[in-house]
Amino acid sequence: MSDAEHLVQMANDIGNFFRSEPKREEAVAGIANHIAKFWTPRMRDKLNAYLKQHGADALDELPREALRSISKSPATAASAPATATTAAVAAAIKRPEPHGGDAG
Repeated sequence: MSDAEHLVQMANDIGNFFRSEPKREEAVAGIANHIAKFWTPRMRDKLNAYLKQHGADALDELPREALRSISKSPATAASAPATATTAAVAAAIKRPEPHGGDAG
Protein backbone atom coordinates (compact mmCIF):
# COMPACT_ATOMS: atom_id res chain seq x y z
CA MET A 1 0.00 0.00 0.00
CA SER A 2 1.42 3.38 -0.98
CA ASP A 3 1.56 6.36 1.38
CA ALA A 4 -1.27 8.01 -0.56
CA GLU A 5 -3.44 4.88 -0.36
CA HIS A 6 -2.79 4.82 3.38
CA LEU A 7 -4.01 8.43 3.58
CA VAL A 8 -7.22 7.42 1.77
CA GLN A 9 -7.70 4.64 4.30
CA MET A 10 -7.07 7.06 7.18
CA ALA A 11 -9.56 9.57 5.77
CA ASN A 12 -12.16 6.81 5.46
CA ASP A 13 -11.45 5.70 9.07
CA ILE A 14 -12.02 9.27 10.25
CA GLY A 15 -15.23 9.35 8.21
CA ASN A 16 -16.41 6.12 9.82
CA PHE A 17 -15.81 7.60 13.27
CA PHE A 18 -17.92 10.67 12.50
CA ARG A 19 -20.63 8.73 10.63
CA SER A 20 -22.56 8.37 13.90
CA GLU A 21 -23.08 12.15 14.21
CA PRO A 22 -26.83 12.88 14.17
CA LYS A 23 -26.51 15.57 11.49
CA ARG A 24 -24.62 15.05 8.26
CA GLU A 25 -23.26 18.61 8.37
CA GLU A 26 -21.75 17.93 11.80
CA ALA A 27 -20.08 14.77 10.52
CA VAL A 28 -18.58 16.57 7.52
CA ALA A 29 -17.45 19.49 9.70
CA GLY A 30 -15.89 17.09 12.22
CA ILE A 31 -13.96 15.28 9.50
CA ALA A 32 -12.81 18.55 7.94
CA ASN A 33 -11.78 19.93 11.32
CA HIS A 34 -9.84 16.77 12.17
CA ILE A 35 -7.97 16.73 8.86
CA ALA A 36 -7.25 20.47 9.03
CA LYS A 37 -5.96 20.25 12.61
CA PHE A 38 -4.10 16.94 12.68
CA TRP A 39 -2.85 16.40 9.12
CA THR A 40 0.14 18.29 7.80
CA PRO A 41 -0.25 20.31 4.59
CA ARG A 42 2.01 17.72 2.93
CA MET A 43 -0.41 14.92 3.87
CA ARG A 44 -3.39 16.87 2.52
CA ASP A 45 -1.51 17.73 -0.67
CA LYS A 46 -0.47 14.10 -1.18
CA LEU A 47 -4.06 12.91 -0.72
CA ASN A 48 -5.44 15.55 -3.09
CA ALA A 49 -2.80 14.71 -5.73
CA TYR A 50 -3.67 11.02 -5.45
CA LEU A 51 -7.38 11.76 -5.82
CA LYS A 52 -6.77 13.95 -8.87
CA GLN A 53 -4.69 11.24 -10.51
CA HIS A 54 -6.78 8.18 -9.58
CA GLY A 55 -10.23 9.62 -8.96
CA ALA A 56 -12.09 9.83 -5.68
CA ASP A 57 -13.85 6.45 -5.86
CA ALA A 58 -11.74 4.97 -3.06
CA LEU A 59 -12.75 7.80 -0.73
CA ASP A 60 -16.07 7.50 1.08
CA GLU A 61 -18.72 10.15 0.59
CA LEU A 62 -18.32 12.00 3.92
CA PRO A 63 -14.52 12.45 3.77
CA ARG A 64 -14.84 13.44 0.11
CA GLU A 65 -17.28 16.18 1.05
CA ALA A 66 -15.07 17.25 3.96
CA LEU A 67 -12.06 17.60 1.66
CA ARG A 68 -14.14 19.70 -0.70
CA SER A 69 -15.10 21.99 2.17
CA ILE A 70 -11.45 22.35 3.20
CA SER A 71 -10.40 23.22 -0.35
CA LYS A 72 -13.17 25.85 -0.58
CA SER A 73 -12.12 27.61 2.62
CA PRO A 74 -8.71 26.36 3.84
CA ALA A 75 -8.20 29.31 6.20
CA THR A 76 -11.50 28.68 7.96
CA ALA A 77 -10.90 24.95 8.33
CA ALA A 78 -7.34 25.42 9.56
CA SER A 79 -8.37 27.98 12.16
CA ALA A 80 -11.16 25.86 13.61
CA PRO A 81 -10.42 24.82 17.19
CA ALA A 82 -9.68 21.20 17.93
CA THR A 83 -12.52 19.62 19.86
CA ALA A 84 -12.67 16.71 22.25
CA THR A 85 -14.23 14.69 19.44
CA THR A 86 -11.37 15.35 17.03
CA ALA A 87 -8.87 14.49 19.76
CA ALA A 88 -10.79 11.26 20.37
CA VAL A 89 -10.51 10.40 16.68
CA ALA A 90 -6.76 10.86 16.81
CA ALA A 91 -6.57 8.52 19.77
CA ALA A 92 -9.03 5.98 18.33
CA ILE A 93 -7.34 5.50 14.98
CA LYS A 94 -4.67 2.92 15.51
CA ARG A 95 -1.39 3.44 13.76
CA PRO A 96 0.62 0.32 12.98
CA GLU A 97 3.65 -0.14 15.17
CA PRO A 98 6.94 0.12 13.27
CA HIS A 99 8.97 -3.04 12.93
CA GLY A 100 12.26 -3.33 14.72
CA GLY A 101 13.29 -0.80 17.27
CA ASP A 102 15.52 -0.72 20.28
CA ALA A 103 15.05 -4.26 21.49
CA GLY A 104 18.61 -4.07 22.92
